[in-house]
Order: sequence, then C-alpha cells, then structure tokens
Amino acid sequence: MKMRHFASSASALALMCTAGLLGTGSAHAAAARYVALGDSYSSGVGAGGYDASSGACKRSTRAYPELWAAAHHPSSFAFTACSGAKTTDVAGGQLKPVTSATSLISISVGGNDAAFSDVMSTCALESQKSCTARIAKARTFVDKRLPGLLDTLYDRIRVKGPHAHVVVLGYPHVYKVPGGCLLGLSDTDRRAIDAAADDLDGVIAKRAAVHGFTFADVRKVFAGHELCSGAPWLHSVTLPTDESYHPTAAGQSKGYLSTFAAGA
Repeated sequence: MKMRHFASSASALALMCTAGLLGTGSAHAAAARYVALGDSYSSGVGAGGYDASSGACKRSTRAYPELWAAAHHPSSFAFTACSGAKTTDVAGGQLKPVTSATSLISISVGGNDAAFSDVMSTCALESQKSCTARIAKARTFVDKRLPGLLDTLYDRIRVKGPHAHVVVLGYPHVYKVPGGCLLGLSDTDRRAIDAAADDLDGVIAKRAAVHGFTFADVRKVFAGHELCSGAPWLHSVTLPTDESYHPTAAGQSKGYLSTFAAGA
C-alpha cells in the first residue's frame, strides 16, 4: 500500500499508517499455499543444514524457502527444489504439489541448463582462452535456447497453478570487479562471468514478465557481497565442490530471503 504524500492531520496520517500495517502481507502469507521449486540456489546448496531425507537434492533448512515458511507459517508448504535441476527436471519432477489451490510459488532455474558449473570449472582450471570460449558458448545458449525452455516450463507452471503468484529469482554476480582477490582468475575473466550472469538474468526476467510472473533481482542485494568483496555471501572453491560458487547461509538469509519476501 502506498501512503499518499498529503494528509490533513497527524491523526489522519496515523490512521493511514495503521491501515497500512493491517494491510501488509502477513495475513496473506499465513493463508498462502506455498510451493518452492528450482535448482541448488533454491534448495540451499552451500548453506549447510541439509535434510538427510532430501538426498542428493540437498535441501537445506537454511534455504530461503524454509526460512520464509518458518517466518510466515503458510497454510501449506512443499519444498521440491533440487540441486542440479534444469528446466526439464522442474517440469518433470517437481510440480506434483502445485495445484489450482496453490497461491505462491518460488523458483530459480536456468543456470544448469546453460551449464554454468562447467563454465566456472573451465575458468578455474584451464587457460584464459578456454575460459573465454566457454563463457561465449554459455551466452549463446542463454540467448538462443534458454528462452524456449523457460517458456515451456512457465507454461506448465501456469497450467498446474493457475491462481498462483509466481516469484522467479535470478542469480547474483559471482565477482566484485575490481575486488580484493590477488590470486585466481583475471579481472577480465571475472567481468565476463558477471556479464554472462547478466545475460542469464535478463532472459529470465523477460520470460517471467511475458508469463505474468514477478522477477526478483538478487544482484542488487548481493552488491558488495560477491567474491573478492570484503564480506562475500558466496563460497569460492569448496570441498565438496558442488558447494562452490553457491550462496552461504548468509547469502540465503540476507540475500535470497529478503529479495523473495519483497516480491512475495
């Protein structure tokens, strides 16, 4: 609710504030039937606290969907996001809880379709020339093939959940450039990786808008918390390696949760 700039009196202003508070999303959230879809950025890989029953999907109790549900107590909550998921995996294996009664859906997906994990491993382990070529290949995929894959998935989500408010979360920049990292990739490679993330987010945002979904841009809140910043919310290279370049618990709670909550 947007407060008007002109109130006739302090009491009127107070009344408007009270009405605004009563009209916040807390009541709506409590009644929500929420389903959390997507890839490792939604399942919470990198945040720790994994639910053993989720197996290789590595769903974390510290992931933004779990944190939002714990704070808002929706009437129902299904968490099907899974590490490594592509658009086809979401469409084929995660949509069962989505019904005509579902009122809220969150999703992050697209990075695995474009093989960004392979981009990062190529850039970390091979030559700058190989890194540049691999980034270019990923950007071509994002431009040419990802839109159709997202459209197919988003159509399926809308059919399954015709009344749901769908929040599509993007991906952060991986690096702050220039930053404080003295070793590792060159700033040229870091800028190119961030530019590829911009391409990915741009395509996701456009396809989300076409389908009437809300795009939640995490790049803004992650600014100043990328790798090579003073307070990163992303892991660098880790063991196990699947947590590399994923949000930490702080990245989930301070980055993804706040961004999702603003769009929910």
